[in-house]
Amino acid sequence: MGKKRKRDVELVILSDIHLGTYGCHAEDLLRYLKTIRPKKLILNGDIIDMWQFSKRYWPKSHMQVVKHITGLLAKNTKIIYLTGNHDEMLRKFANFRIGSFQIDNKVVLRLNGKRAWIFHGDVFDVTMQYSKWLAKLGAIGYDTLILINTLVNWIAVKLGREKISLSKRVKDSVKSAVKFINDFEVTAADIAIENQYDYVICGHIHHPEMKKITTEKGEVIYLNSGDWIENLTSLEYDAGQWRIYRYSEDAQAQAVKLPKRLNENLDNEKIFKGLVNEFLNLKK
Repeated sequence: MGKKRKRDVELVILSDIHLGTYGCHAEDLLRYLKTIRPKKLILNGDIIDMWQFSKRYWPKSHMQVVKHITGLLAKNTKIIYLTGNHDEMLRKFANFRIGSFQIDNKVVLRLNGKRAWIFHGDVFDVTMQYSKWLAKLGAIGYDTLILINTLVNWIAVKLGREKISLSKRVKDSVKSAVKFINDFEVTAADIAIENQYDYVICGHIHHPEMKKITTEKGEVIYLNSGDWIENLTSLEYDAGQWRIYRYSEDAQAQAVKLPKRLNENLDNEKIFKGLVNEFLNLKK
């Protein structure tokens, strides 16, 4: 049986992958990436988690995600890396360009005559602006919850039960979390409407969404690409239409076979050499 044809997609937006953390679903992301051929790929922040990055944890699958993405450049895919709070160290490289690869903090695209304003979204997060240490503490707690969730789901599978997302249940049940998400969306929409954008596209809050937001000043389509920690989603734009891609609904991607060796961890030297080599390959 031959390989299944990859889907051609005009634009794919990924955010909040958090490579280098235990919660990252790198192998599932790899399966998804192997089923698509994007003309343009936007990495909308928190791709490599530099807050919690540890050389003690960097599996081959995480490096393979980096290699696959940089390999897309050789296949005529334009890649725009927009910085987030977990990879804010890259903000000093804004306006960096090498061939079809660029780093920026935000970007405006024209899509069928409409303007799309794309950025990570942490600028709207009060804890990021005034209490960065508190935000980092929260990130550590979140990663711990993901670790506990992994153990719970392992037990659930052994007992023949469905997997659950503890972090998602916490978000959905805590009123302050629901209010934060709503405030985030409205704030992004308000500013986008004032600047006459047709679309405003964010990440950051790990909540995939696509909806029209109307205010007394106008309307805008708000989109959020979600994450690859709990939701495993992206945004796809093709033939003039947006959609939220959900890995849980993609049987073709789930069926992609990956080498077992991807489960292995890389040692410190291999991590460093691998990242350097991928960076050098961008210059070729």
